[in-house]
Amino acid sequence: MKVKVSRRATFNAAHRLHNNSWSDAKNKEIFGKCNNEYYHGHNYTLFTSVTGEVCKETGFVIDLGYLNNLVNGLIIDYLDHKNLNLEIIEFKDLNPTLENMLIVIYNKLREKIDGKYHLEVKLFETENNFAEISDR
Repeated sequence: MKVKVSRRATFNAAHRLHNNSWSDAKNKEIFGKCNNEYYHGHNYTLFTSVTGEVCKETGFVIDLGYLNNLVNGLIIDYLDHKNLNLEIIEFKDLNPTLENMLIVIYNKLREKIDGKYHLEVKLFETENNFAEISDR
């Protein structure tokens, strides 16, 4: 029997949605107020879920303390209170949309979480807007 365990974390970050190959008019048309040249910010909520077999020795699917340290070390410390466009290398040439942020976060975590586990990541940009990714 497989069990899914999850960890919630929060961070704040600023970004500007902008495509350098488009005109200013097209960027404003497509991205609206999210194209503000002075950036804008969000209070993000991240859910990281791991599914796997419960270990008979520990009773854990995965140690949630380990998952917490991994999420904090790889994601929260890296993104919190940052300007994604200016400070985060992955977004130098990649538009920091909710979807692209989710993919970057997922890839960082997937590298460090054993492949025997199913990984799901959900990122809320607002109460109403979120994206999720899963390796299933």
